[in-house]
Amino acid sequence: MSELQAELEGLAGDLGIDLFGAADLATASDFVRAQGGEHIARFPRAISMGIRLLDAVVDELHRHEDPSVIFTYRGLYNSVNANLDRAALMIAKRVQEKGFKAYPIPASQTINPANLEGAFSHKLAAHLSGLGWIGKSCLLVTPSHGPRVRLATVLTDATLKTGSTLANGCGGCTKCVDICPAKAFTGVPFNPSEPRDIRFKASLCKEYTNRRERLFGEGLCGLCVYVCPYGTHRHTHLSEKLSGKGA
Repeated sequence: MSELQAELEGLAGDLGIDLFGAADLATASDFVRAQGGEHIARFPRAISMGIRLLDAVVDELHRHEDPSVIFTYRGLYNSVNANLDRAALMIAKRVQEKGFKAYPIPASQTINPANLEGAFSHKLAAHLSGLGWIGKSCLLVTPSHGPRVRLATVLTDATLKTGSTLANGCGGCTKCVDICPAKAFTGVPFNPSEPRDIRFKASLCKEYTNRRERLFGEGLCGLCVYVCPYGTHRHTHLSEKLSGKGA
């Protein structure tokens, strides 16, 4: 690891970042260009950062028609996004101070509402960094926290040691597919050569969240985040260990 990379990782930790990695974007340059344009695709690497969501909040998302749960989740979601954006800015500033280019991508940015897409895929950067894999929910699934994370990215030309992708750990599990009230997931495993539509029907998700917006004043659902065993098993195992039951 370079001195710069170690410095950036240390700074990220001081800023509350739980997951940190770097990605080589060369293999995905066509996808990046098609989604965000040439000004995004000109950066050869990405710094991926993640903050873990609080289990006590995510664990209540099965009650996703309870206003107190809905708005508590929204508050957490917004707070984590704001912290990620600040961390991305500080990391980008440090990269620029070292003489490299840096382009922070906000944690929650939508430029194509119909497809629920931003200018750049945070999940792509995290996946290429080796922080996790793309699950059947089309979310990043991390080995330690499942999909219970939010992400931000800093695009850069800085010389960094990049990670390697992890093997898909979902296997035959379909919990996220089965729980989705919008039936937006097809259950097809992630394949980078295939369009997202094969795995995820964005219009169905959008219709469902719009309906929730009208009913409750808030569209966030989060059931696919709640149900993933990589998040729940870790939480259950930790709780048992702390109580002495897992000894």
